[in-house]
Amino acid sequence: MTVSRLVRMIRAMTFTPPELLNVTDWFLDARIREGKGEKAALLTEDRTLSYHEVQRLANRFGNLLLEAGVQPEQRVLIALPDGPEFVAALFGTLKIGAVVVMVNPELKPDAIEYFFEYTRATVAFVHESTRVAFDTAASDAQHLKETFTVGSDAFEKRLAAAPDELDCFPSHRDDAAIWLFSGGTTGRPKAVVQTHRSFANTTELYAKGVLGYRESDVTLSVPKLFFGYATGSNLLFPFAVGATAALFPERCTPECLFEKITKFRPTILVNVPTMINKMVSHESASAQDLSCLRLATSAGEALPVELHERWKSAFGPELLDGLGTAEMWHIFLSNRPGDVKPGTLGKVVPGFTVKVCDEHGHELPDGEIGWLRVRGDSRAIGYWQQMEKTQEAFRGDWYVSGDMVCRDADGTFTYCGRGDDMLKVSGKWLSPGEVENCLLQHPSVEEVAVVGVVDENGLTKPYGFVVAKDEGEGLPNELKAFVVERLERYKVPRAVFVMDALPRTHLGKVDRGKLKTLPGARAPQGASQPAT
Repeated sequence: MTVSRLVRMIRAMTFTPPELLNVTDWFLDARIREGKGEKAALLTEDRTLSYHEVQRLANRFGNLLLEAGVQPEQRVLIALPDGPEFVAALFGTLKIGAVVVMVNPELKPDAIEYFFEYTRATVAFVHESTRVAFDTAASDAQHLKETFTVGSDAFEKRLAAAPDELDCFPSHRDDAAIWLFSGGTTGRPKAVVQTHRSFANTTELYAKGVLGYRESDVTLSVPKLFFGYATGSNLLFPFAVGATAALFPERCTPECLFEKITKFRPTILVNVPTMINKMVSHESASAQDLSCLRLATSAGEALPVELHERWKSAFGPELLDGLGTAEMWHIFLSNRPGDVKPGTLGKVVPGFTVKVCDEHGHELPDGEIGWLRVRGDSRAIGYWQQMEKTQEAFRGDWYVSGDMVCRDADGTFTYCGRGDDMLKVSGKWLSPGEVENCLLQHPSVEEVAVVGVVDENGLTKPYGFVVAKDEGEGLPNELKAFVVERLERYKVPRAVFVMDALPRTHLGKVDRGKLKTLPGARAPQGASQPAT
């Protein structure tokens, strides 16, 4: 371990935020005071913005909110594509002491109505390209004072006329700052109320202490900024050290991503397993130059060993898998640069404590699968209007995530699945990820999900759902035979279905709950595949 890395880790472990702490001041205004005002902060397809320019734009957004009568602690809904306007809306909202609610700008009308009603936002920033859907939903939103349509001529005129100076509201470190939404696979998303303290804390512990973000870095992200993983890795983390974030509004495809890497030459790529799979499987993968990357991160879903090895073989840069939650804002388990164990989540980020427990909260010995409990100063206040779920998940200073993990003797954690996804088959725990990793080794499999389905006898059995590169008539039986040769008999899927695509949640994760209800999921072997 280098001396500089040791210093970073010690500093992170002893981080104590000031009592008065506002996210905008911590991540943006402080860079100006440090003399980094002319440093490149944002890269887009057609322009580069300095820290000074981002600050002035954020101040204008904040002044528009003050003109609209927004008060501290009121919610402001941001539904914008990735770009300078999203960044300015976020920092402008936080600067006046209001609370950011980030949502997907491509939401369907019924989901928009839900978020308006649930959040009781007083103002919304939406984009001209998606205005119609939001306007329709806003008609019944009684708490909404105004909707700003970013990109419209009227908005641009108002923005240009707004003052570009703005004092920072003296937020307390434990004031609500940003609402994040849980990535649950069933039901409506619930809001995780996160504080100003959490964003500074994880930045110091993880971004600086583990990944070693530095001023020379350029970051690029697959997930969009409304997803907390990207809010940190591709905005707050680089801004904390005066680095540069590259943004693009388009839907991320492998072709688009390869193009952006060529254009922006990032040093850190913020990735997810689904896109990693698409990148390594792309016909032009061997022709891509990713030598600009010093590291890439993966989160959101477990990263199979097979996929990690394919990445390493295809591209080379270190790929660091980790685990974080909205409730603890971002990563608290991570592999380290120079210390990567494929197929694992790595070790605990200094400053956090993680335990593996049984259902009664008793800590289990190394090597046993149990429920994850985590403690640290990035813990959320709770779930908005969900007291029962808050009490269930937040127990004292511990957060019980619902994830199941295993810790080995050297403190390395392996992800085993969500508690409600883990299967008890023939009296033994079965991790769907183990079977998925096995199936991914078959040359015809592009994507896979394994879920537990209750059969006619009330017993849970594993079922496989795959997206195939090359589909043959006998592929389901071929895949079952493939698993038989490699895993214990009870881990073999009772049926394998070939699909055009796997269903996904609002955060882009595989919707395992929906897979269990698809037509044919309860059918016996050889039944027709379920509809997509």
